[in-house]
This record gives sequence, structure tokens and C-alpha cells, in this order.
Amino acid sequence: MNPAPPTGVPAHAPLVHVLRDGLVESVHHGSVVVLGPDGSTLFQAGDVDSAFYPRSAAKPVQAVAMVRLGLSLPPELLALTAASHSGEQVHLDGARRVLAASGSTEDDLGNPADLPFDPVERDRWISADRPARKLAHNCSGKHASMLRTAQVNGWSTADYLDPDHPLQREIAATVEELTGQRIAHVAADGCGAPLFAVSLRGLAAAAGRIASAPDGTPESAVAQAIRSHPEMVGGTRRDATALMRAVPGLIAKDGFEAVQIAALPDGTAIALKIADGTDRARLPATLAALALAGVAPEALEPFADPRFAVVDELSPDLRAA
Repeated sequence: MNPAPPTGVPAHAPLVHVLRDGLVESVHHGSVVVLGPDGSTLFQAGDVDSAFYPRSAAKPVQAVAMVRLGLSLPPELLALTAASHSGEQVHLDGARRVLAASGSTEDDLGNPADLPFDPVERDRWISADRPARKLAHNCSGKHASMLRTAQVNGWSTADYLDPDHPLQREIAATVEELTGQRIAHVAADGCGAPLFAVSLRGLAAAAGRIASAPDGTPESAVAQAIRSHPEMVGGTRRDATALMRAVPGLIAKDGFEAVQIAALPDGTAIALKIADGTDRARLPATLAALALAGVAPEALEPFADPRFAVVDELSPDLRAA
């Protein structure tokens, strides 16, 4: 086990240019790492070894921990466990199914009430004058599964978000095992769940281990659920879902504050963070990193946007995205 990554202000690098008629209008800084199947560094830019918050990009790791603790769900609901869902009807129905499995209700969810994350769904709710609900929060699938995992193990459910709860201690242990490093800091995520600070390098290593895990393991169960039901991980209008449909075997998870992980079945993995936390540079940087990871250009070409250019100074190869 490696020590906890250092804390402090990360030394991010320029990653993405925003162009207007060929002239650079804005620059997004960030950090990105691409790891090979053996954990070797294929590419890195910026600060990939300092601690940061992975936000919802950590959900596949949390899902692995819950499967290890006895969570047993059909693949579409296990994918929802690792989701930041869009709030479409299929997501709400799935979260209800997980709650029913433990005899819980929407009121038992510890996440706050919200409107759907997807703008189309959100507009429909607003037009219908529907109030914010806990079930519509993008993390409700994860929280429903946390309640189910606590119930399976005979643990209390009212305090399932307490960092000292057995569930959260086991999730923390899984984070440290799969990232290969000690947790640097513990905070509360936007949904109320404990949030464990690690490095981008550690997060990429965890993604690669999940994606390449042998059949029959909790890691493989989560990876296969994500691959078979990418629409449950995001939604019908989400770029991470579209990427998983376009690239065979890919698992991908975005997170708030412009975080992204993705990994191929052989364990090649990427992790990135855009420094300013805004989302528009996340996809261009992700495409560049996936190109360096060996994904075929024709699979990525439909996602390319001429308004963005990856900064030339990082690598000539990175310009292909």
C-alpha cells in the first residue's frame, strides 16, 4: 500500500484550447493520466499524483465494495448502483426496485431532493410543476444500494452515511485497495456520502483493475453490468453512455467538477480532471486520452468538436483528438 497522496494546490497544465474561427479564445487547465494494463504510465500531463476529490467517478469502486459485502442485484440495477443517472423514468423505476428489495422507501434515502439531472427531463418536471424528490437525485441508485447493503449485513440504516458506519469503512478499505494508496482526506460529497480523496493515478489504477478483473469477481460483476447497461450509468443523452456504446468493452464514468475515468477490458485506463470544474473541456480531453489509450480514431470521431483543440505542447499525438 502506497502512502496517501500529498494535499495542496495541484500543478495543473493547459489541456484544452477553445477556438473561435481559428483563434484561441479560452484555455482550460487540468491533469490527465493514461495507464497501461501493467500499470505503467503511457502518458501524463499536469499533476496526477496529488490528492483530489474523484466525485461520482468513484462510484464504480463504491459499487465493487457493496458487491463484496453481499449486494446482489440484476445487472441493470447494479449498473444503477454505479450511476449518476439522468432522472429518466427507467432510472426512477430502478431505484424504486432497489429500495423495495430492502423494504426501504424514498424517505429512507439520505441524499437530498433534486430535480432530474438531464435538462430535457428537468424541463418536463418544471413544466408539470413537479417538486424536487430524493428519487430524482442523480445518486439515488447508489444510495438505495447502500441501504440494501446495510440491510443485508444487519447494520443500521438510519446512519448509513456516517463515515464511521461499517458500510462506509468497508467502502474506504476498497478504495484504498483498488487505488493502491491511502486515502488523503475524507469529506462529504454533494449527495451526502463520504468522499475519499485519492490521486488521479490511483483512480485510473482502480478503473483498470475493475475493467480487467476475471469473471466471477465483484469487480467483474460491476464492469459487466456497466458495459451491458450503459444507459443506466448515465442516460440516453449522456456522453459517457454514448462512449461506452461506441467503444467495445469500455467502462466510463464522469463526475461533477469535470472528472472522468474510463478503462478498456485489458486494463488500460485513463483518469482526468479539468481544473476549473466546468464540463465543456472534459469530453475533448477524454477523447484525447482514449486515443492515447489505443482506441480506434473512427470510434472517437463522431464525438469530436472543431471548437476544441488539445494543447499541442502536451504531445503531438494528443492533437489527434
